[in-house]
Amino acid sequence: MFEDPLLLARAQFALTASVHYLFVALTLGLAPFILFGQLRATLRRDESRMRAVRFWGGLYLVNYAMGVLSGLVMELQLALNWSGLSDVFGYAFGAPLAVETMGAFFVESTFLGLWIFGWDRMSRRAHLACFAVVTLTAYLSAYWVLVANGFLRYPVGLRMEDGTARISDPVALMANPSTLLALGHITVSSLLLGATVVVAVSAYHLARRSDADRMFGRGIRQGTAVLAAALIPTMLIGGLQFPVHDGAPPASGLTYSAAEIAAIEERAPSGNVFWAIGDTLMFGGWFLLVLLGLLLLAAWTFRGLDRWRWLLWPLTMAPFLPYGASVGGWLVRETQRQPWAVEDLLTTADAMTDMTPGMAVLSFSLFTAAFAVLATVTYRLLVHFARLGPERGPLAPAATGGPSDGDADADVAVHTY
Repeated sequence: MFEDPLLLARAQFALTASVHYLFVALTLGLAPFILFGQLRATLRRDESRMRAVRFWGGLYLVNYAMGVLSGLVMELQLALNWSGLSDVFGYAFGAPLAVETMGAFFVESTFLGLWIFGWDRMSRRAHLACFAVVTLTAYLSAYWVLVANGFLRYPVGLRMEDGTARISDPVALMANPSTLLALGHITVSSLLLGATVVVAVSAYHLARRSDADRMFGRGIRQGTAVLAAALIPTMLIGGLQFPVHDGAPPASGLTYSAAEIAAIEERAPSGNVFWAIGDTLMFGGWFLLVLLGLLLLAAWTFRGLDRWRWLLWPLTMAPFLPYGASVGGWLVRETQRQPWAVEDLLTTADAMTDMTPGMAVLSFSLFTAAFAVLATVTYRLLVHFARLGPERGPLAPAATGGPSDGDADADVAVHTY
């Protein structure tokens, strides 16, 4: 492996893309919980529900910040290791990513900042509207990234001019069936992941009997309902992608002849370790999640969902199932098009930057170490703040001082949102 720069570059991209997607999936999965939780709290003027919004919002904030860092690192390695892809498809592949960065990500970050610092500084409805924009732009960001990714597997809406791809049909590019199906699959699978995280954190506090205002009792029920509802759509929409990819359309202006394409695909290895790992993680994780969903629904039916401690403690480990399935799904999606970086237009070998084995090993080592640090720090922060509970999270109201403080303004810290 360490003597093959191409294999190292592929493994590195698989690692960075998978780890980055873990942050993306939790962002997409938690955002609707927070949005609808704040909507209910705002309409009912319910302070206990607003405390829950602050708690889940704090976890969202930690995950979002670390996701931004991982995205920057991933884009750096994409530019360094895959210059051949940029040289030929910089316009077609890079345009959606530019739109995502300038038109969606910046808007999302701006309104998230307003939401974070806008507690008690703007009206209830304006504050709610800020997070509605955050949620919408989070999904728009995912859409534009999938426009670029879907193009790689199902190249439509382009023409080749002097060896460089140009966008000839923006509508076809944006309505790519590979993109739309992937967006639907990621939407429901992210909700599945978000629901499992909500269930796990709620189970931890319920097992410790720390649920004074029933925040986590509501959380575990909401998470169970969303988890059960998302299971079948996740499988169905995921399965619909296979016929589309198996019948990829011929792209105009092929850079290889038909004979060369046939020879390239014939020489491609029949077995792929990445595919095997991804397939096992994806289907195995989904099957275990089905069993978990049935168990949770049964516990809810017999009124034990928030009381059976023998069930609550194991539930704290539940998020590992959708995380594993998500990584497996991406491995399957990305390895399915091998040996092509862009189907029938550019091989993975030609897309890679020309580098020596030593350079490939150095790049792999540095980026692996960087993502290992990011993943470890994020995990520890999320677990830390999840355990602290609503009183000490990143968005928790400032602690109220007692009379012994001598602080005449202590009551100002009591938020009356």
